[in-house]
Amino acid sequence: MPLLLSLPAFAAELVMYTRNGCPFCVRFEREVAPVYAKTPEGTAAPLRRVDLPAGGMRGGGLLEPVIATPTFVLMDGEKEVGRITGYLNDDMFWGLLGRLVAVIEIPQVQRSGAPTQ
Repeated sequence: MPLLLSLPAFAAELVMYTRNGCPFCVRFEREVAPVYAKTPEGTAAPLRRVDLPAGGMRGGGLLEPVIATPTFVLMDGEKEVGRITGYLNDDMFWGLLGRLVAVIEIPQVQRSGAPTQ
């Protein structure tokens, strides 16, 4: 009987709050977005963009309101586990994101394919 490993389903995502005309959002889109999905971070927490309405965003599992763009909120399931407010350059972004993604609990997979506790 062949050994089958099932990969865990990831509930994490990186939500990018953005607005039209945000110069730092444009810079992120140019410097990071083209490669994000191909990275370990992008695999662990796929990027989802949300247009930030006037007055900001509250609730929805956020620990505090989002009022600035870009703001990157790492969500694990329905709750915020961390955020990056602003974007200066790709080196700073990757360093900060690496710390955030490290706190996501990723189930270990046993040879039987059942997640460990």
